[in-house]
Amino acid sequence: MIEKIADLIIDTAMQELVPRFRALAAHEIEEKGPGDLVTVADRAAETRLTAGLLALVPGCTVVGEEAAHGDSALLDKVGAAGPVFVVDPLDGTANFAAGRPEFAVMVARLERGRPTAAWIYDPLGKQMLQAQAGGGTFLNGERIRLGAAPVLAQARGVARTRFLDDPWRSRLEAQRGAFVDVGSTLCAGHDYLRLLTGAVDFLLYWRTLPWDHAPGALLVAEAGGISRRPDGRAFICDRASRGFFRLSTRPCGGACARPCCPT
Repeated sequence: MIEKIADLIIDTAMQELVPRFRALAAHEIEEKGPGDLVTVADRAAETRLTAGLLALVPGCTVVGEEAAHGDSALLDKVGAAGPVFVVDPLDGTANFAAGRPEFAVMVARLERGRPTAAWIYDPLGKQMLQAQAGGGTFLNGERIRLGAAPVLAQARGVARTRFLDDPWRSRLEAQRGAFVDVGSTLCAGHDYLRLLTGAVDFLLYWRTLPWDHAPGALLVAEAGGISRRPDGRAFICDRASRGFFRLSTRPCGGACARPCCPT
């Protein structure tokens, strides 16, 4: 089943996203909110993915980003017994609309809010990340195992501060000179791809919407990394989907003053 869902994701990207890349008309791009874009490609891809998942897994629940924007009550379903699929049909919409290549499709299967399978697909690079709980993480069929992270002074990563609240923002800014923030691609899927291929050592986010981070959390964990809240809780999807979330490439015990652990 994991391969059939991967095939569905690839087919969706090839049918709905790639042909529209750098080919959108002005009226095919809208704002859901200030700076929050949606395109005809997002909607078409979500429709295809939702129908495909319902056909592959009869009786499942699908919570898509665009559907949840129209009906916020759908978020109440992410913690259900399952199976529940959370879908980001076009992660990095602003990049896509601007003609930048950093966009992805992301899907995760949840059981009571916990990711049990995950897929991230880069359509232009044709890179498929996938994982099952207890089964490891794979990139285009090759298993990925994360190594030990470097010391703080050599750590490179992404520290998103846009949605950070104090005291976390102040604590992070106080440490900013101690590590290298390479900046986000503005696409969580590509940020996770960079982490899992060793281009960066950590990712740090505050707003952890299920479709943005459930896939990456499982992919990182199954590759031997960590993904958790600052109090040590494992990542779990809930309706609020907020809370300081950090990922890195080895467990640290929570007291190491690394950039993913602002103390």
